[in-house]
Amino acid sequence: MGHDESPTARALLTLELLQSSPGITAERLGERLRVTERAARRYVAILREAGIPVESERGPYGGYRLGRGMRTPLIFTTAEALGLVMALLDGHHDIADATGPVGSAVGKIGRVLPESLSQTVAAVRRTISAVPDQSAVSPDPDITTSLVQACDSRRRTTIAYTTENGNERKMVVDPWAVVVRHARWYLLCWSHTADARRVLRVDRMGAVDIEETSFVRPEIDPVTEVEEHLGEGWAYSVEVVFDAPFAQVDRYLPRVLGRLEPVDDGHCRLVGSTNSPEWYAQELARRAVPFRVVEGDEVRRCVAVLGQRLLDAAQRR
Repeated sequence: MGHDESPTARALLTLELLQSSPGITAERLGERLRVTERAARRYVAILREAGIPVESERGPYGGYRLGRGMRTPLIFTTAEALGLVMALLDGHHDIADATGPVGSAVGKIGRVLPESLSQTVAAVRRTISAVPDQSAVSPDPDITTSLVQACDSRRRTTIAYTTENGNERKMVVDPWAVVVRHARWYLLCWSHTADARRVLRVDRMGAVDIEETSFVRPEIDPVTEVEEHLGEGWAYSVEVVFDAPFAQVDRYLPRVLGRLEPVDDGHCRLVGSTNSPEWYAQELARRAVPFRVVEGDEVRRCVAVLGQRLLDAAQRR
């Protein structure tokens, strides 16, 4: 909301600041409103007279915040509203479908926006289309919500899971984190059923039952754990040596290719596996450093085929 000299505009801006900056002091509120501290307190009093519960705390760390349970209108700038719609489009959600959860939510947001801003958002929905991600699979929102709650409360969970082979099974897990990677949703967990760490596809879960038993989550980086796990246990093992320092290669190498470890100051080793040697060879070729496939006949063959194809393409006819 832009600056306006009218008392009504300043009162609305006060409400916006209380929403976006809980604990804001009267001094800071006055700076943002471009008024004195005394005047800022008067605008807080106006909100209270209008029935809006504004709580205050005294002391060096005190300030103003809205009371719990307060329902206030959503206040967006143009950049915020369009940024939200663009993020949904970038995630390849079908926001044009008003009956779907995403389209319905965007519709509700549009109805509470000022008319000029609502028209801009509607125009974006009408005129911009995102290319659908063929590999993206949307999990059930209720199941995803339950998993997030189980992760947050550190509660053991029983899930109904369909494996890659189509077999259905019950699994008892300690849910560590939900990770979204390349439009796919994964649950990183410790499986008591398998007595091992597991990364499970959320879209393959049919039911989630949160138990009373709690657990302690290890100190981990969930994204790194998921990517490293996705590089393990596939049909074709591979070992690659890069003629470059570990730090140089590690910045650009996807974790899904496997585990990278230093050899010496000028070399590092990648140990991984894949179900698609052709794809693996292409990923290796994208790195701008020399490398050698020291183990993994299938990947070595695909690297040779790819190299010959590139040489043939470079020949002048």
